[in-house]
Amino acid sequence: MSSPPTTGDLPKSKKPDLLQDPVGLTLYKTSVPTVIGAIATILYYLADTWFVSLLGTRELAALGFTFPPTIMIMYLGVGLGIGTSAMVARAIGARNLENATEMTFAAVVFGLLLGVCLIIPALLSIDAVFTLLGADEETLVLIRQFMSFWYLGIPFLLIQFAGTAVMRASGNSSLQGRLMMLGAALNAILDPMLIFGFGPIPAFGIRGAAIATVITWIFSNVFIWYFLAVKEQIFKFIWPGLQKLINDWARLLRITLPAALANMITPLATAVITATLAQYGAQAVAGFGVVMRMEALVMIVVLGMSMSLPPFISQNFGANAIGRVRQGLKLSLQFVLVLQFILYAVVALSAPWIARIFSSEAEVIDIIVTVLRILPASYAFQGIVVLSASSFNALHAPRNALLTSLMRFFIFYVPLALLGENIAGIPGLFIGAAIGNLLSGLIITWWINRYTLALETKAQNLTY
Repeated sequence: MSSPPTTGDLPKSKKPDLLQDPVGLTLYKTSVPTVIGAIATILYYLADTWFVSLLGTRELAALGFTFPPTIMIMYLGVGLGIGTSAMVARAIGARNLENATEMTFAAVVFGLLLGVCLIIPALLSIDAVFTLLGADEETLVLIRQFMSFWYLGIPFLLIQFAGTAVMRASGNSSLQGRLMMLGAALNAILDPMLIFGFGPIPAFGIRGAAIATVITWIFSNVFIWYFLAVKEQIFKFIWPGLQKLINDWARLLRITLPAALANMITPLATAVITATLAQYGAQAVAGFGVVMRMEALVMIVVLGMSMSLPPFISQNFGANAIGRVRQGLKLSLQFVLVLQFILYAVVALSAPWIARIFSSEAEVIDIIVTVLRILPASYAFQGIVVLSASSFNALHAPRNALLTSLMRFFIFYVPLALLGENIAGIPGLFIGAAIGNLLSGLIITWWINRYTLALETKAQNLTY
């Protein structure tokens, strides 16, 4: 097989070689820093939840209502990151640094413009969206305080996702992990200062949590884009011309749009569950909000691997090394399956202790304990779905990733959850959701295996 064309010299560094280093060791080196950084990020979201819980149950419920819309915006950023990582990593795998640089510029400009365009519609929709989710007027006042500032940070959030995606695509997951830890530390410092006040800084209440988050995003962006522009030299302020930029956006959006839609399905499903729980009162919504943040922590390794695995897959896909792709995917799925069952045992046993950290109300504690002993039992299969979807995107098959998410949520997760709620109330809702995760995980495992096997067969035929 002939060598791929080279249009630029890749910067030399000590980062892992995703094309040559042993598969297991490479995945370990790229996943561990990302997982550690992601743990720090989730911990600061949990810190937000804990500090806000000190304000009262009403404030905690308000924060619970904000979860679906905020996570939807974040998943839009995840979609942009997925598209950016897939395009940049494949270009690097094909030794085409010029193309990687072009796509980096296109991604950051697109993220910035999209974020600015979203601010006003998001602000104007606050009352309508949260009323639809079931928030009463008293809770809506608190939601407005939080969301009116959080939405102002959307542009910084989106370009941060693009920047960290380029870091991962170029093999710099270790640096990204350190950046996430620094951001988490900064947010943890700012949270109590801005929520409760400190010296001349007034107490902003629940709005302070949003202000701390946006400040952290701004700090992170300064570091990310300085590094990519000066150290990696993969981001350059060179205007390519409008037509060239539009063409690059079209290429980027072929992966970004389906990936974003696939990820937005998650908060839509969460919104359905939240609206269903709202009929049981503010305590049910508050308890579910805590569980969703705990889910992010329990699934943190899956989250980290969903960020570190795609660059490995895309680079090897670009180099036509499909055997390494299949080996990396198999090792990842096996690891997640074992790990999540171990974590479930830990969470189920410690559920009462976890619940008392976030609330002193018996009803809220009961809901948190009930859900933590049911839903995490299915996280192993949910993790398989997440990694399979991210792998489809990395293989430039975004429609498959979208179908994966649609299948999980709207054929299994949501219908079975609602059926369970009709039969057995809140426990039945989450038993149904867990069964949905199990069934979708089994089917999608079969699908991704068949898809990558076909790619490997095709690649082998091309070499003869």
